[in-house]
Amino acid sequence: MASSEEDGSAEDKENNKKKTKRPFVTAWLTIYNIVMTAGWMVLAVAMIRFYIQKGTHKGLYKSISRTLKFFQTFALLEIFHCAFGMVRTSVIVTGVQVCSRIFMVWFVTHSIKQIQNEESVLLFLVAWTVTEITRYSFYTFSLLNHLPYFIKWARYNLFIVLYPVGVAGELLTIYAALPYVRKSGMLSVRLPNKYNVSFDYYICLIIVMLSYIPLFPQLFFHMLRQRRKVLHGEVMVEKED
Repeated sequence: MASSEEDGSAEDKENNKKKTKRPFVTAWLTIYNIVMTAGWMVLAVAMIRFYIQKGTHKGLYKSISRTLKFFQTFALLEIFHCAFGMVRTSVIVTGVQVCSRIFMVWFVTHSIKQIQNEESVLLFLVAWTVTEITRYSFYTFSLLNHLPYFIKWARYNLFIVLYPVGVAGELLTIYAALPYVRKSGMLSVRLPNKYNVSFDYYICLIIVMLSYIPLFPQLFFHMLRQRRKVLHGEVMVEKED
């Protein structure tokens, strides 16, 4: 009995700690999602303004690259949010999504300037921007317990089009980069060298492209399952009412 009482006391203390920490976690996540929503909205406005003024997408990436790199890199925090249990999302799923975006920004589009005016870059930029504005708005309003239905609808429907469009843009951009990487040998390490290590960035990009074959269906069907779960829940509530 004494042991049970001690366990109960320890459990109560742990629950109290969680209750104390939770408001701070909620506050941080709310601030984070508001900042990210605002950041991607700034990107959206900048993209629209650029196209209205220039009438072309050429030069668009260069004009928004600093803002894009900042907010996309800042998204690394989401992996820590999952790892520390601040949000109930798979670390692996989040890690793959965030790291693939950062790879596209820093190691493809930023590093290979010759492809920055490709139509495929515009394709994934538009898809990312609409997706992220919707996603971060959804999280923000959910945390505030005031989620408008149209944001919820957008969150679980727009990805059906935006996700494949974004992936197509990413793959076409990497494909466009291959000739430049092969010709220049950039980011590659050749033998012989003192570390006795070789690395071919051209081959790396091909492997990255091939990785989309197993990863894209998994992530896409994961979102479809989430969509069915949410919509099914809505139907059940309506029937009960």
